[in-house]
Amino acid sequence: MKIKRIEHVGVVVKDVEKSRALWEGCFGIKLGEEEGNAVRKLALYPVGESMVELIAGVAPDGKHAKMVAEGKGGINHLCFEVENIDEALAELKSKGVPLLDEVPRIGHAGCRIAFLDPAGTDNCLIELAELPKTPQHA
Repeated sequence: MKIKRIEHVGVVVKDVEKSRALWEGCFGIKLGEEEGNAVRKLALYPVGESMVELIAGVAPDGKHAKMVAEGKGGINHLCFEVENIDEALAELKSKGVPLLDEVPRIGHAGCRIAFLDPAGTDNCLIELAELPKTPQHA
């Protein structure tokens, strides 16, 4: 498996719009892009060759909104960009690393993503991402 870089660090926040004041106003980081759906809203901030991904729940009963309500917001996961996600998942599975996603799914910016089970990674939620052949973000 070839890990190319840290693709992003996911941070769960209560409100993406309010959090923008910190990331843009205080840190001076320009917003790369925003994405959203019925479950969550994302704001992606390029920092060097990586990004900070702010994640906010849209519905009060959604996973991310519940995390914030329970005081579990903040750094949520680490995402590694891999060269070939299918090979990476097969290799990790053969090494006994439990997977939350046995098969990659589509994530932000058209990436193929999969999460590893924190039970097998020292309680760290790790996401793997294979970027599309034509990048949709910086």
